[in-house]
Amino acid sequence: MTQIKILVAEDDANIRMGLVDTLESENYQVMEAKDGAHALELFNNNAFDLLLLDIMMPEKSGYDVCQDIRAVDKDIPIIMLTAKGEEFDKVIGLKLGADDYITKPFGIHELLARISAVLRRSKRGAEPPEKPLLNHFEFGGFEVNARTYKLSGKDRNIDLSKRELKLIQYFHEHPGEVLSRDDILNAIWGINYFGTTRTLDQHIVQLRKKIEKDPSKPYFITTVHGVGYRYEA
Repeated sequence: MTQIKILVAEDDANIRMGLVDTLESENYQVMEAKDGAHALELFNNNAFDLLLLDIMMPEKSGYDVCQDIRAVDKDIPIIMLTAKGEEFDKVIGLKLGADDYITKPFGIHELLARISAVLRRSKRGAEPPEKPLLNHFEFGGFEVNARTYKLSGKDRNIDLSKRELKLIQYFHEHPGEVLSRDDILNAIWGINYFGTTRTLDQHIVQLRKKIEKDPSKPYFITTVHGVGYRYEA
């Protein structure tokens, strides 16, 4: 799986270091710039998947960097970081082509959720058509009936929610593959979903309770730490 590469442009060394450490701990590849001119230099010489731009930077402001980048690249996701809370400043950033903004001070979970959401939206220009559910198939030792939203087997009939059924089908279609949380969220919740990956994790917990002999030691739906999940068919 290709590692996502992020450029962090922030003149405050402490904030910049904190951002780099946090993103690297989430398995992102990170390059850092201490001012706007350095950010443009790095952008012109590297391929990035997302940019985090502080607004108030020396040499060139985040506004200027955003405008210069949008002149040559209309698609790369850009999130503006600003200590200013005025709506006027946020509107300027969005009009210049930023995809999102976050006001300092911000929580790490909020930042990661916004990055994840912007990356998901950037992968496709439009929502793919919803795939039809398979009528009958086997999953985790159970028979799945998509018409009745039930798992059957082992003298049990278990009700499924629509989201659980779609998750089961997605895993069934990708046996043995490591599926990232973002890929699963794109497929099941859609690219316009703005929530966090915690929602997916909670659904996996509930699904394991229904199919695993010991949910604390899952056999069928296993966790690949730092990435996502794998279905062991």
